[in-house]
Order: sequence, then C-alpha cells, then structure tokens
Amino acid sequence: MAKGEFAALKLVKKRKRERLLKKWWKRKYFKLKQKYDPVGTVPMARAIVLQKFVLQQKQPHSGLIKCVRVQLVRNSKVVGAYVPYDGAINFIEEHDEVMIQGMGGSQRGQMGSIAGLKYRVIGLNGADLYQIVKGKMEKPKR
Repeated sequence: MAKGEFAALKLVKKRKRERLLKKWWKRKYFKLKQKYDPVGTVPMARAIVLQKFVLQQKQPHSGLIKCVRVQLVRNSKVVGAYVPYDGAINFIEEHDEVMIQGMGGSQRGQMGSIAGLKYRVIGLNGADLYQIVKGKMEKPKR
C-alpha cells in the first residue's frame, strides 16, 4: 500500500488498472451483454418455433431433454430453448409463437446437465405454458 504525501495518485492508478480484472465490471463497461447476447438486455423475448429436437443429458445423468430451435422476433437470431414440464413438448408445434427467458445459469450460461442451452420456454401463443400443461387453460389458436 502506498504511503506518503503523494500516494493518492498511485492508488487511483492502481485501482483503475485492476478494474479490468473484474469480469462484471468489464461486461458493464464494454457493454458486452448488448453486443453478444441474442436476447440482449431484456429478461424475456418472443420467438417462432423452427423445429423440435431431443438432447442427451451430460454425465452422470441419463435421459432425453426435449428442446426447440427458435428464431427471435426482434433480431432474427436462432437459438435453442429447453421445454420444461412433463409432456409440454406435445403442445408445441412448428411456427408457434413462444416466449423464452434465460435459464439463470452462472454468468448467463447453461444449467446443470442441460448441455449448450441458455434459454427455456415459458409461454406459448401468449399463454402461460404451465397452465396449458396442467389443463387449466386451452392452447390459444394463432
């Protein structure tokens, strides 16, 4: 630690230099989320379903994960999204409009044993996916 009458300048320079080592500061300062995240800075986005597919789970789990490939309405980027709930994939068809949100993994990454997917489906044609799966609501027609 610098001491003395003119130490403040040295401390300021050191603090400024070491800020770049902090990942959260770098993401905020250089606006990396806006540049590289397909959804951008918003928590949810509308998308059109292009296809349904199945993924294998990572080790040590085994099982098939139901997923959809979607194209975002706002910028036409194509991303994969996980479909939660048992049997929810049966309600989703191609060209349906879905609402996706981030999975909430560390640093906007994947969750658990679901490999390569950062988003999950939460709505279908303007209705809540959970309500449709539980039978409390009918799937709206588009």
